[in-house]
Amino acid sequence: MKKLFTTLSNIWKIEELKKRILFTLSILIIYRVVCQVVLPGVDPNQLAHTEKSGLLGLLDMFAGGAFSKASIVALGVMPYISASIVVQLLGIAVPSFQKMQKEGESGRKKLTQYTRYLTVAITIVQAIGYVKTQVPQNAIVIDPATFYIISAFVLTAGTLFVMWLGEKITDKGIGNGTSLIIMVGIIARLPLAIQQEVNSVFAGNDGGLIRLVLEIVALYAVVMFTILIVQGVRKVPVQYAKRVVGNRQVGGVRQYIPLKVNAAGVMPIIFAQALMFVPSALIGVFPKLQDSWLHQYVDITSLTYNLTFAFLIIAFTFFYTAITVNPMQMSDDMKKNGGFIPGIKPGLATSNFIDEVISKITFPGALFLAIIAILPSLAIKVGVQQEFAHFFGGTSLLILVGVVLDTLQQIESYLLMRHYDGLMKTGRVTGRTGIPAATGTTGAAL
Repeated sequence: MKKLFTTLSNIWKIEELKKRILFTLSILIIYRVVCQVVLPGVDPNQLAHTEKSGLLGLLDMFAGGAFSKASIVALGVMPYISASIVVQLLGIAVPSFQKMQKEGESGRKKLTQYTRYLTVAITIVQAIGYVKTQVPQNAIVIDPATFYIISAFVLTAGTLFVMWLGEKITDKGIGNGTSLIIMVGIIARLPLAIQQEVNSVFAGNDGGLIRLVLEIVALYAVVMFTILIVQGVRKVPVQYAKRVVGNRQVGGVRQYIPLKVNAAGVMPIIFAQALMFVPSALIGVFPKLQDSWLHQYVDITSLTYNLTFAFLIIAFTFFYTAITVNPMQMSDDMKKNGGFIPGIKPGLATSNFIDEVISKITFPGALFLAIIAILPSLAIKVGVQQEFAHFFGGTSLLILVGVVLDTLQQIESYLLMRHYDGLMKTGRVTGRTGIPAATGTTGAAL
């Protein structure tokens, strides 16, 4: 505890870090306040008992409840994330976008601008669909046609405002702004989830306090397991040739390429979850399908649902890793910088070696990701309330762990640059001492 207070004291001694943390907190508070502002022309009392499930429930969780409240920022940053994914995929498939990715800062600015334009287009479409399908008619207190037009503009402006807040956090705050906004939305649901679980545990005759303690211990173990997966890397050694620059000798040192066990991040779960919502959507449109085999995919605790879900996650993990991690580019970058993997010839042999290593570590990473994804279903099966069960795994837990680790890593960097101890005396956040990395990308969204 003394170590913690000393570290917090050190944080406040660094003026720049203190300003960044306070700026980030102020922006997040502004976002949470705006989430409570309802669309003009909507009676909030008619929305009090509106609950979202399935894909809509996932969107509501990411928006911190703003989706179900018909807030002016109901769509949150999801349109921006969708646009970012599309631009990222275009950077792999379209030569002109590939060229922009290689142009450095100027190319990055162009891609950012295209992402913003695409965000506006996606938001307008989603805003129209949202006000048409998610706002009850009895909640609209003005002329419906006027309401739809005004709401489309307001929702679009709200998403752009949230996107701007995220960019400000990234530029002047601490951590990734978009990810922090999503994380705050998820955490906003935690108090209600805990309250529901406590009421449920003490209302029944199934263990009371002992059961609650066991659930907390299980949640702690799941979080530790998730951290292990998020931070897991396979370090491939890279040797750099010695060179003489002026009167100095540079190079000749051994560094590492940190290949992540879970290079795809949370995207496989999001893609798989989107597909798993298709059967319930079809049943909603065609009620006669309720008695068909599709009904097995409506119950998220069923064996069929979870096996299919796990298989899709494993498949999407391999797919997304293949399109985001480019062994050939990593090999070329090493060759240009005079680097080589000991015992492996530069060029094609290096590319094949990296590809083989990625293939070997991707399967266990995909398997562990699938286990994390189905843990909420298992928690519901043993009696945990659905709202609290979402924190036992899945998208929400991966986002929380990833964002917290990334933010801690940045704070650690500020402390260590000023020769202060980091946040933890033992162990480390990945990147605390800096893993020397050869050039290459293993990016993952969110």
